[in-house]
Amino acid sequence: MQDEHDPASQPVLSGAEALIGRAGQAVGWLARTVWRVTRALPGGEIAEEQLRRLEKVAVHEIRRRLEPADTTPGFAWRPLGSAALDPGVGRATLGDHELVTLVRPMNGHVEPLRAGMAELLNRSANSDAEASRELLYTTILRQLVPDEARIIAALADGVARPLIHVAERNAIGATQRTVLANASTVGKNAGVATPAFGPIYLTRLHRLGLVDIGEEDPALSDQYDILLTDQAVRAAAAQAKRARFLRHTVLISSFGKEFWAECDPTIGGQRRQISP
Repeated sequence: MQDEHDPASQPVLSGAEALIGRAGQAVGWLARTVWRVTRALPGGEIAEEQLRRLEKVAVHEIRRRLEPADTTPGFAWRPLGSAALDPGVGRATLGDHELVTLVRPMNGHVEPLRAGMAELLNRSANSDAEASRELLYTTILRQLVPDEARIIAALADGVARPLIHVAERNAIGATQRTVLANASTVGKNAGVATPAFGPIYLTRLHRLGLVDIGEEDPALSDQYDILLTDQAVRAAAAQAKRARFLRHTVLISSFGKEFWAECDPTIGGQRRQISP
């Protein structure tokens, strides 16, 4: 049987794991050394408690700094006791967390795009459904501009608004190309700062999955007529040889409702019930 104190019997650690281990040992040694001194002094018990808190903060800071760094491709911290991964997956422990490495760079070379993908894959080992959903919402929120936020807020009532594509017809009457997509009155009604960008805003929101483009709603006939007088719509029609107006509607999507329920600033920390 190998002696547990025999260096040859100890597992070989990676650079990050060895660094974490050394850092943890240093913090622990420093704390224990100071505790022995402070116990003999007046108020030593209080000082010892403060030092214990300091040790936790130091270990947390070490973990925070090492988590996104080392060789850049990132590592995933997750609480100990999580579902077991493949035995071949690299891991190290620090405090009540373990460091799980799913992907390592080949031959020590780190290319930015490959490093970024490795970072995401490694972090996925530490993500649950709630964390993944919040990260997605956060990423989308950071992509929005203020005018787009106003449009989402306006569409949050679930009411469909008129939307028109301006297309060009060929000689036989079929649609040849789209001259202007996603023109709507919702931007102006929401009070956006740059109404001319309304079609661009809606195109972006549609690509993000926050709004749906639906079929024509005959009940919005008067609003379609008003939209046809819009300057951008008329300018697009003037560019087309044979203009054709394709009537649709725009409304918040199911995913958009979930997104708004999480981001709605008028709700103080309480999740809004989402209607089906």
